[in-house]
Amino acid sequence: MNKRKTKQKKKNIVVRFFSAIYNLIDRILITPISRCIYKITDKLKNNSNRIEKILNRPNILLYLSLIFAIAMFFLVDREVINLVQNEAEIIANQPVKVLYNEEAYVVEGLIDNVDIILTGNKSAIYLAKQLGGHEVVLDLTDYKPSNSSYRVKLTYNQMVDSIKYKIDPTYVTVTIKNKVSKLFDVSYELLNEDKLNEKLSVENVELSKSEVVVKGSIDSLNKIATVKALVDLNNKDYADAGLYETDNIPLVAYDSSGNLLTNVEIVPSTVTASVTLDTYKASVPIKVLTTGNLVTGKAISAITINGKENYSVDVYGEKSIVDSITNVPVTIDVDGLGNSGSKTYNVTVTKPAGIRSISETSAKISVNFGDEKQKTVNISDFHSKNLDPSLSVNFPPENGVISVQIKGVENVINNINDENISAYVDLAGYGVGNYEVDLKIEGDDPKINYIASNKVKIEISAKSNN
Repeated sequence: MNKRKTKQKKKNIVVRFFSAIYNLIDRILITPISRCIYKITDKLKNNSNRIEKILNRPNILLYLSLIFAIAMFFLVDREVINLVQNEAEIIANQPVKVLYNEEAYVVEGLIDNVDIILTGNKSAIYLAKQLGGHEVVLDLTDYKPSNSSYRVKLTYNQMVDSIKYKIDPTYVTVTIKNKVSKLFDVSYELLNEDKLNEKLSVENVELSKSEVVVKGSIDSLNKIATVKALVDLNNKDYADAGLYETDNIPLVAYDSSGNLLTNVEIVPSTVTASVTLDTYKASVPIKVLTTGNLVTGKAISAITINGKENYSVDVYGEKSIVDSITNVPVTIDVDGLGNSGSKTYNVTVTKPAGIRSISETSAKISVNFGDEKQKTVNISDFHSKNLDPSLSVNFPPENGVISVQIKGVENVINNINDENISAYVDLAGYGVGNYEVDLKIEGDDPKINYIASNKVKIEISAKSNN
């Protein structure tokens, strides 16, 4: 039954082809000639009544058309006119069908597509294109695994014998290896986190499988560093906090450099992921930092943010990141100010690194100025920073009490004592020995200026191995 349908299909194509040729000849040759004859006879009708009578007969034009059609057919058949002149045409990106034992072997060096170049007369090329079935085959059924490569010729099922064909490329160099399998742990990788609702974060991901079988050549399996499930967060279902079951999560293999390995087979190729989304937030204060110097004799007396002395914003993100955020800094420039009594700033509040969303992105900061006063505070408690972990530091008793000068408006500095001041020495780069280093003050209140010009004696020694 299928053979009969195929023969009928080929017969219909041939009939349509010659019908198209006949219509073309009638349009570009028979009809113009007929018009020309009518014009000639019109001019000669007084002297050519006999010709006119013949041409006016109903069947004469039909006979002439038939004669010219037969003549044109012979011209086409004898390849006299350009309609049958040899031409070339490219059928691009034709898929390659590879024949081999996929369960037992792995083939490296395969190509997906080739170009087919058809050469012949136009009618034959047209017929070949209409028939279709341009199947390109790489037959490896008779080849065995080897460390050496094979140069194999591609084949093409030629449908029309009167045309020539060429496959580009004609040959493919492949390596055939035995397929082996190995068990690998599966982890996950989150994709398109920026597409997830800003107030949501991924609390947990559980995969339906913790291990999968990977098949391929032994060389390919040895390159695998990780197998990951690609969890795409750009999912319209992930709209609110909750637990989501997502099927058909694809699995991929990477090498140690993070390159995707394509010549391996992962069984199964997909897993199901249980994705838990949550909203995690914390309220943290806005911390005002200043740059520049006020005019001499002036200090900041008060700072308010949106009308409040202490103002906090909500930050959203992963729990570990949110918990590490202690404040959100904003910076204002006070250079040359102080005489005007006050200054108002409209500032942008920037999300800290790793934070997905923040409740407010702008704030209004008002700063008041007053006359600067000075106060001395005595401190005796110091600590160190940035010391090598293998070393220890000792502060000798002769350091005694060190005086620190603080400057600000009177009502601000009156509330400062030694308990409000944290003093330290920066020991980055120091080794074993005795040193005198500068004392530094930790202070995050922009209304106060700390001045510590003292040096502190320290003794650095190596920690005992015991």
